[in-house]
Amino acid sequence: MSASARLAAASPVTALTASAYTIPTDAPEADGTLSWNDTTLVVAQAHCGGVVGTGWTYGSPTCAALINGLLADEVVGRCAVDTSAASDAMVKALRNVGRQGVGGQALSAVDVALWDLKARLLHIPLHRLIGGVRDAVAVYGSGGFTCYDRHQLRDQLALWTDELGVRAVKIKIGESWGTRADRDLDRMGQARDAIGDAVELYVDANGAYARKQAVRIMADAADLDVRWFEEPVSSDDLSGLRSVRDAVTADVAAGEYGYDLYYFRRMCQAGAVDCLQADASRCGGITEWLRVAAVAASYGLQISAHCAPNLHLHVGAATPNLRHLEWFHDHARIELLAFDGTAPPVCGHLRPNPDSPGHGLTLRWADIEKYRAD
Repeated sequence: MSASARLAAASPVTALTASAYTIPTDAPEADGTLSWNDTTLVVAQAHCGGVVGTGWTYGSPTCAALINGLLADEVVGRCAVDTSAASDAMVKALRNVGRQGVGGQALSAVDVALWDLKARLLHIPLHRLIGGVRDAVAVYGSGGFTCYDRHQLRDQLALWTDELGVRAVKIKIGESWGTRADRDLDRMGQARDAIGDAVELYVDANGAYARKQAVRIMADAADLDVRWFEEPVSSDDLSGLRSVRDAVTADVAAGEYGYDLYYFRRMCQAGAVDCLQADASRCGGITEWLRVAAVAASYGLQISAHCAPNLHLHVGAATPNLRHLEWFHDHARIELLAFDGTAPPVCGHLRPNPDSPGHGLTLRWADIEKYRAD
């Protein structure tokens, strides 16, 4: 390490700032239990010696106020490379605010920003700083919203499979809290017809079904060879997830709503999933993601990154038991809009830039300022 890099690495964080941007969807979006027409991107930036680290989350604009106030008080003045100390201090400061929800999202955005800052100060790509495992990370296409008509669905699936080369795609089911099962099955059939037999079909019910209803859906779809059944029942119903897992051939997955290590441990202990999901924009950033992945590995499980594909790229490349990243239509579109350095998958994989320090992304202020929400 050069003398200048050593000096920078020993320097304190001088500022922590955040802002929020509410970006309209390109068409109405809905899953089994919710619909939306916009998504809010909350960006955190940590500063040290003229170097800026950037992190983000998707959530309420109130995350920005929490970052600019409570979390900035904990982070500013700390050594810029002491990411674990900063994470611990922020977790403790959130005690009375609550680590779940907005608190966890704000914490996550700051933690990612600090890791990015640390890697930039040391002039090294983020996945190399963490400890690279692979140079390319597999993604699966995700969207297939319940409000799409058959033409929208077919066009989206064709984009993923024909242009991006993905080998697995996921659609939303459980429409109207599981009351449109016939349409769920019809749309699953449409998806299988569109992708053919060489691409894996995934489905996500967002917890819309009852236990036996979820099992019946998979039985009725047996000829479609569904390989991934995400949140067939509520992710809070661990025994329900386990009962569905025991009854279906598809891999059962859940975990996207986890905000601390104990949540994920309970899910693994219950035998609730075949693949654990985690979201570094919610669970506590890169610091907690690495611990969650280790818990999953201790139970012989792989981990899959929920949404925010570019945020997960580097930590995914450094996680031995990673299965894949989610190329979620909404977040992928926003990240391609908001950041320089992003690119669509090639042959179904994303590749971290080996020559750029940190995560290699730079915010396009001019392109997103019109969406400012805070």
